[in-house]
Amino acid sequence: MGHSSVEAEETKEMDIRSFSSSRHNQTPYIHKVGVPPKQDIFKELKTTVKETFFADDPLRCFKDQPRSRKFVLGLQAIFPILEWGRSYNFAKFRGDLIAGLTIASLCIPQDIGYSKLANLAPQYGLYSSFVPPLVYAFMGSSRDIAIGPVAVVSLLLGTLLRNEIDPTTNPHEYLRLAFTATFFAGITQATLGILRLGFLIDFLSHAAVVGFMGGAAITIALQQLKGFLGIKKFTKKTDIISVMKSVWHSANHGWNWQTILIGATFLTFLLFAKYIGKKNKRLFWVPAIAPLISVILSTFFVYITHAEKKGVAIVGHIEKGINPPSVKEIYFTGDYLLKGLRTGIVAGMIALTEAVAIGRTFASMKDYQLDGNKEMVALGAMNIVGSMTSCYVATGSFSRSAVNYMAGCQTAVSNIVMSVVVFLTLEFITPLFKYTPNAILAAIIISAVLGLIDYEAAILIWKIDKFDFVACMGAFFGVVFASVEIGLLIAVTISFAKILLQVTRPRTATLGRIPRTNVYRNIQQYPEATKVPGVLIVRVDSAIYFSNSNYIKERILRWLTDEEEQLKAAGLPKIQFLIVEMSPVTDIDTSGIHALEELLRSLKKRGVQVMILINFIINKEK
Repeated sequence: MGHSSVEAEETKEMDIRSFSSSRHNQTPYIHKVGVPPKQDIFKELKTTVKETFFADDPLRCFKDQPRSRKFVLGLQAIFPILEWGRSYNFAKFRGDLIAGLTIASLCIPQDIGYSKLANLAPQYGLYSSFVPPLVYAFMGSSRDIAIGPVAVVSLLLGTLLRNEIDPTTNPHEYLRLAFTATFFAGITQATLGILRLGFLIDFLSHAAVVGFMGGAAITIALQQLKGFLGIKKFTKKTDIISVMKSVWHSANHGWNWQTILIGATFLTFLLFAKYIGKKNKRLFWVPAIAPLISVILSTFFVYITHAEKKGVAIVGHIEKGINPPSVKEIYFTGDYLLKGLRTGIVAGMIALTEAVAIGRTFASMKDYQLDGNKEMVALGAMNIVGSMTSCYVATGSFSRSAVNYMAGCQTAVSNIVMSVVVFLTLEFITPLFKYTPNAILAAIIISAVLGLIDYEAAILIWKIDKFDFVACMGAFFGVVFASVEIGLLIAVTISFAKILLQVTRPRTATLGRIPRTNVYRNIQQYPEATKVPGVLIVRVDSAIYFSNSNYIKERILRWLTDEEEQLKAAGLPKIQFLIVEMSPVTDIDTSGIHALEELLRSLKKRGVQVMILINFIINKEK
């Protein structure tokens, strides 16, 4: 046994020495690439479609299951509450109860203000925080999203609808169009989820969303100057120039100092409450209940002083009772059908983008999986039901979701608790909001939307990708200086332009050797890298398709031409070998193959030998 083990060790040492010597001699070992087996075209197409639309294999849990179990699993897929509800207990309910009460205190004053952004009566904002959260609680897969109206979607909806119908002269027609747009927003969202087309919302880049949200926040805050300053005649345009002109022209006769005093006092209070919440995470409830406290105090102040008689604008009467049905109010025929459809698609996509981004953020923080397609179906269903129960477009709110998370929510039951509180408010408390000043609603909205201006993200985008920064600023300035829809159009256009540029103009680089190593890197990124005399090494950093094959061929020839001109000017020998490093190339089609063949013929005429590397052997040393 001992003798055989010694022989084995000696043999092993000899193998190591021979392997080491072979590496020092750098004898290349060439692996031949085998021809892949032929595949049936229908099988290949089926595999491609499955990978595109069903990458997560959603039907995996149904395999080898009896019919009764498949039925239960199907119900759980549609209504996730049936799955996690089985393990629900009092400890979880306690966390959900506290979180639900907290976000309810935040959402009630916000809903009244956001409904004004949408040019709707205050009760419709409250309606939208009653029915949609209930539907989402049963169908949604996120534990942390708080559902209701949000500032950006409310402004977008109000702007688009006002372009079609004047809400002051035709309030009933405007309301019907709002319900129609909400219905088609829900249809759009549910359709994307059912057809598993959720990847479409990813075409709106993060940078464009950051810019759009920041611009929308500025626009929303500027719109609140009407209520904050007590201006009666105010422009209907949303761009900053029109708004500031309107504010300036009304400075001598349109401002109300009592209104300004109320707004400035409580805005200071709200911002201070947010500061306290940021400094101490345990005091998250302070900024959460600050809006409701502001509403109560300001309403009481106006009531006892009769400030409404001195020019302080108040909310006025709010309809009491729960949502009336609105199925018959939706336009299913006529001229307004297409207008509602168009507005609904835009509003639905923006609402979906915001909700999915919020859901993914909090899911990663709590380390659980979020099914994007299920989320879309849930959001779509709640807006479809909402459109039939006097609600307008609802989605996930970042501010309320953050409060919901910090308040210790465990499941979507916190949305049910919030919905119950809103229901009680609609039934019993709405008359008390009659004397609520508009200035306090403006202050609440201003303090809420300031969080949408993510300047830190913009700075990071600038450092990472200048083109992304252009997309961010394009969307921002489009919203601020033109309109919400123009800003959105710019955001989408720049996002698609970036995709097209990356596909049609992929990155290529010339490589040089890092001193004292066998590692080759991009010369532009590593200035100390040196070129090999008589050899040009070019790396292609993309798949080669019909859309970019001609560009890649021409770019490689340009690298060669530029290099030869520099060598000629320096009196050095010309390039004899061209190495095309293609290890980053993941795919190549027939157009790409033809382009490489043309490149080889062109270089043969120049007397340059070509080597195409699929796996860069020299790079193995890194």
